[in-house]
Amino acid sequence: MRMAGATIAWNVFRFCTALRALGSVMILAVLGVVGVTYYAVVVTHYGPAVFGGGLEESAVAAAVLVPFHCLLVMLLWSYFSVVLTDPGSVPPNWRSVVDEEKVDAIPLTSSEFGSPVSSLKQSASLSDLANPMIRHCKRCNQFKPPRCHHCSICGRCVLKMDHHCVWVVNCVGALNYKFFLLFLFYTFLETTLVTLSLLPHFIAFFNDGEILESPGMLATTFLTFVLNLAFALSVLGFLAMHIALVAGNTTTIEASCQLLVFGTDKRYWFIPAYSEEDLRKMPALQGVVYPSKPDLDAQEF
Repeated sequence: MRMAGATIAWNVFRFCTALRALGSVMILAVLGVVGVTYYAVVVTHYGPAVFGGGLEESAVAAAVLVPFHCLLVMLLWSYFSVVLTDPGSVPPNWRSVVDEEKVDAIPLTSSEFGSPVSSLKQSASLSDLANPMIRHCKRCNQFKPPRCHHCSICGRCVLKMDHHCVWVVNCVGALNYKFFLLFLFYTFLETTLVTLSLLPHFIAFFNDGEILESPGMLATTFLTFVLNLAFALSVLGFLAMHIALVAGNTTTIEASCQLLVFGTDKRYWFIPAYSEEDLRKMPALQGVVYPSKPDLDAQEF
C-alpha cells in the first residue's frame, strides 16, 4: 500500500512539474499565434491596401486595421495582466476569528467547560471540527480562508481560486479573475474579426481563378484563418460558460459575486484595471475572506 501511494504521489508530482514547465511554452505559443496573425492581416493583406489600393479598398482596409490594432492592444494588455498578477495568497500565520454568536453553537469538550468566551473563540478559530468553514491545508501547513483552495501546480493556496490556466501560466483567482474574463472577451472579438477579414481570401484559395499570392503567403493566410476560427469557436464556449457563472453568482469552483469581480466603477469594466476607489474599498481586493452563497457556505470543495 505504501508503494502504491508513493507511486501515485510521484506521478502527480511529475505531472505538476510538467505543467509548470509547459507554461513558458504556452506563452510563446500565444505570442506565435499573434505574430502569424499580424503578418497575415497587416503585412500581407490589409496593410498594403491602405496606401496601394483605390479609395474603396483603402477604406475597407482601414476599417479592418483600426479595430484590429485596438483589440490586439486590449488582448495583450489583458493577457499579461493575468500572467503577471498574483491571484491572491493567504497571509502568513492567517487565523480566522469566530463570531461570539457562533461560539454558542459550537459543542464544548470537557476541557472547555467553564472557559471564558475569549478562550472559546481562540479554540474555535483553530478547530476544523468545531467550525467547518475553517480548513487546514496539509501541503501548505497553514489554515486557509473559506473559498481558498490549494493549487498543486503553483504549489500554494490561492484566494477564491477559479482554476489554474496553463495558457496564462498562472492561477485564476481573486485578484486576476476580471483580467482573465477580459482576456477571453477580447480574444473572441479579435479572432472573430480576423476570421471574417480573411474569409474572402480563404474562399479564393479554393477557387480556380488566378492566384497572385506566393505559396508562402497562401500558407500563412490559410493557417491564420484556421487557427483564428478554431480559437473563436473554443473561446466563445469558454466565455459563455464564465459569463453564465458570473451572472449566476458562481465561479468554476464555487459561488462568487459579480461586483466583486468587475468592481463598482463601470468605466473600468472593460479594461484590465480597477479604480482607486475599488482598490481601497472592494473586499475581494483587500481581504482574505469573501462572501458566498448561504447554501454553499458549509461545503468543502
